[in-house]
Amino acid sequence: MKLDLRRLELTGQSTIGRLAVDGVDFCWTLEDVVRTGPKVYGQTAIPAGTYAMQLTLSPRFKRVLPLLVNVPGFEGVRIHPGNTAADTEGCILVGLGHADDRITDSRAAFDALFTRLKAATDRGEAISLKIS
Repeated sequence: MKLDLRRLELTGQSTIGRLAVDGVDFCWTLEDVVRTGPKVYGQTAIPAGTYAMQLTLSPRFKRVLPLLVNVPGFEGVRIHPGNTAADTEGCILVGLGHADDRITDSRAAFDALFTRLKAATDRGEAISLKIS
């Protein structure tokens, strides 16, 4: 399964994008600010690139969540529900709608995405996420 995240709106507060699943537009995303200078812990979007993804138990959330593997300078980067940059901690949030520096209907978007990711994993498919 191939996920493609296109960063579209970069502000001083957040980064809004669109996520496609296997080439089909799926939902909105929200990340921290894309920085060209030093990383600010919990307030910086991960570098653009392609990452393998696994479903693993999150110690913070106490449930299985998607984990991006081998993100340079970052650990524990996940996709999870949330609505603003204050909810990200460097992770990627998903939602069905968006407004200035926020996304909406995050739990519904996450549940739909997780169902697809789990099915792909159960079929033995590798999952990758390309961020551009």
